[in-house]
Amino acid sequence: MDFTTYKEKFIKILEAVDYSEVEKMIELIFDAYKNDKCIFVIGNGGSAANASHLAQDLAKGTRFSLELDKRIKAMSLTDNIAFMTALSNDDGYEVVFEQQLRTFAKPGDLLIAISGSGNSPNILKAVTWAKDNNLQTFGVTGFNGGKLFELANHKLHVPLNDMCTVESVHSVIFHYIIIELQYLIKNYNS
Repeated sequence: MDFTTYKEKFIKILEAVDYSEVEKMIELIFDAYKNDKCIFVIGNGGSAANASHLAQDLAKGTRFSLELDKRIKAMSLTDNIAFMTALSNDDGYEVVFEQQLRTFAKPGDLLIAISGSGNSPNILKAVTWAKDNNLQTFGVTGFNGGKLFELANHKLHVPLNDMCTVESVHSVIFHYIIIELQYLIKNYNS
């Protein structure tokens, strides 16, 4: 496939995403910001990279002033290597996110779970715990959405059976969300 064909395919898939799902994600993140709630982001593999990048952009990229004390409180649970490997080694990889949520999360916080397949056991276990403990859950999926699509309170779905492109579309959407949040936060604090 040449780049022109890929670009056309990418735009077509981006256009297939339901914009109301993107708006809902922006709304939930902005509500968490206004209410001083924490946002936790999780994923495996390329989705872990997206989780790390999204959390960093939420915490730093939405900050328009160094002096502003009110900020988005976001953390990627993929980034604490010592905690993750201890949990994996001692308790099993399927609990690496759930156990971190048990340590850090409070009712009303937001969990953003990214899974291209929607079927990663550690993601599903974390989302189940989050829902049982009154966190809002937002699933970000690809393929057919898997179990995460049904489990999460809210979802953003990329209807494509190609993991590389699904992860790329997720990244583009996350950058758009950051741009929108920058605008909302600046106006909120003006």
